[in-house]
Amino acid sequence: GGLIFQQEFGQRDVKLTGNETLRLGSTFDSFLAIAANISPVSGSGGIEVLEAEQFRLHCLATPTGIKFFATADPATQNLDQVLRGVYEAYSDFVLKNPFYEIDMP
Repeated sequence: GGLIFQQEFGQRDVKLTGNETLRLGSTFDSFLAIAANISPVSGSGGIEVLEAEQFRLHCLATPTGIKFFATADPATQNLDQVLRGVYEAYSDFVLKNPFYEIDMP
């Protein structure tokens, strides 16, 4: 996979570089795949949210196979709705563009 877009919102002491963001997404994607494979629930999609003391990481796995990730303060609510809105905008404006090639920034 690759990093299609990265945007920092808010004021954090530590900013992630593109490579760090890609590494974080790749690591979480691996956890997601492993969890889906070992889940006792048939058809499980794996991990959707990872919560820690310092951050919360939320993933939206889409029907097109693209995964959207958001990291936020642990108290942040409704990240799933935010990611669905991002996916709707992505599918409306990017996937309908006849010149866009999948997995290309």
